[in-house]
Amino acid sequence: MAFTPAQVQALLEDRYQKYNTPAFIANDPVSIPHLFQQKQDIEIAGFFGSILAWGQRKTIINKCRELLNRMDNAPYQFITQHHDDDLKQLLGFKHRTFNDTDLLYLVYFFKWFYQRHDSLEEAFLGPAAAPLTTKKARLEYFYNLVFSLPEAPHRTRKHISTPAKKSACKRINMYLRWMVRKDDRGVDFGLWNRMSPADLICPCDVHVQRVARKLGLIERTQSDWAMAEELTQHLRQFDPLDPVKYDYALFGLGIEEKF
Repeated sequence: MAFTPAQVQALLEDRYQKYNTPAFIANDPVSIPHLFQQKQDIEIAGFFGSILAWGQRKTIINKCRELLNRMDNAPYQFITQHHDDDLKQLLGFKHRTFNDTDLLYLVYFFKWFYQRHDSLEEAFLGPAAAPLTTKKARLEYFYNLVFSLPEAPHRTRKHISTPAKKSACKRINMYLRWMVRKDDRGVDFGLWNRMSPADLICPCDVHVQRVARKLGLIERTQSDWAMAEELTQHLRQFDPLDPVKYDYALFGLGIEEKF
């Protein structure tokens, strides 16, 4: 069945209204950063909540809560003020192929970063003398920055995606949606102000892709960065200032309604 652009827009607007509500939070990894009030705690919890968003949502949330418990439920304080002995609390953590080697390095990186910057937003902006303007360039910069320290294990690179490897970067794009998108429904945080919601790229998991293809929003068959850009460009036709709000609609249609 072919849908007209007007039909697609009406459907997406309806489901956006239905799913972008506080009720969405409890069963989604976005619930993890919602456990906190301090900006840096939200940034860190959100980062791990997105990076570990792999598998069933219930399992993801449980593993994230376990990780935060290991950080004494104060991730920013733990990361910036821990002593070497405190790191023993992180040993043995594992979710899928993410293990304590990856975790210890990311804690090390975040400590290094927060000693120099107030907000993780700055890790996506590029050098102060030459700020980056495209989401592709910003994600590539972030990836290179995270792994710029000589202690970076090669194995950890697979847990953070980059467009340079043609990845659709679903988890990082989801994280940026949480941090950047201004949401009057209280789901996304909109903590960061130097990036625009208009420039965000839609997170593309298998459910979003499946629904988007049925609606004629994706023609590309390969799941990669070009596909994520193609989908987002179509969504901008419906709302150029906030295209990724339709992530809720596509995800809800795929997960809740098996569209």
